[in-house]
Amino acid sequence: MRTARTICAAAAVMAVGLPFIDAARAAAPMVKTPSPGYYRMMLGDFEITALSDGSLRLKVGEVLTHANPARVGKSLARAFLTEPVETSDNAYLINTGAQLVLVDTGTGSTFGPDLGKLAANLQASGYTPDQVDEIYITHMHGDHVGGLLAGARLAFPNATVRADRREADYWLSKEKMDAAPQEARAGFERAMAALGPYVEAGRFKPFDGDTELVPGVRALPSHGHTPGHTTYVVQSKGEKLVLWGDLVHVAAVQFGEPSVTIKYDTDPTAAVAERRKAFAAAARDGCWIGAAHLAFPGLGHVRAEGKAYAFVPANYAQLH
Repeated sequence: MRTARTICAAAAVMAVGLPFIDAARAAAPMVKTPSPGYYRMMLGDFEITALSDGSLRLKVGEVLTHANPARVGKSLARAFLTEPVETSDNAYLINTGAQLVLVDTGTGSTFGPDLGKLAANLQASGYTPDQVDEIYITHMHGDHVGGLLAGARLAFPNATVRADRREADYWLSKEKMDAAPQEARAGFERAMAALGPYVEAGRFKPFDGDTELVPGVRALPSHGHTPGHTTYVVQSKGEKLVLWGDLVHVAAVQFGEPSVTIKYDTDPTAAVAERRKAFAAAARDGCWIGAAHLAFPGLGHVRAEGKAYAFVPANYAQLH
């Protein structure tokens, strides 16, 4: 009887030229959840895993400095972007075969529900926080160190945390915090809260400038965005990846105009110099680069275009 009624209903609908939808075949509800945020590639013998901490909407026009607003608008439009710009927060996991090294840790619980996803994505990628041996911090802004804690406990209980001594001497200094403008003090408080438990546990070991930290991973000073901002150079079997941290924030604007800065720079002049140097080196060497705020996974290459540059994202590839 049900089949007969269905046939009759279909015939009636077709008779008036309307499409027939069987209620039993209605569309499935939308899932509306993101996929696990990790991407994996090989660099020589090293396994590199990009980890997403999520993304935030950045009001580019309000945070970029030394920028022509009209040109910024045109650059965004050329990249099919509108304000506010969805901006990734990335970290990178390096498995050398002997050490598991994490570069930056995301925001933890400090920046709202759209961020703080690094721990879940680390586990989705096949690793657990207790397996991480070393954590290298590019700089101590909250979106890079907030993930060091899981509530009040160490998120990475077996890891040694490392950062440039100049960075530690600045952000972990109560005297520097007290001398800073009131609106800047929250940044010091976040850094102290995130690093403090590792300092107390004897698990924070600062380094000085250009230093090989483990075989194949080297710290390279790139001070400017913060007093001790550091990039990390990863090399294996003749292949090189340079992890830039916050040398670039808005790819659509800053690759074309490296002189454009962001209001979070401690020393804008030095930040511009480091960005120009990094862009030129990457374009000359053809090496891989990764950056915290390039669209996830934030991996790719840099091409020179006259006095400007262009970012060429990694071509998707499965590991074989």
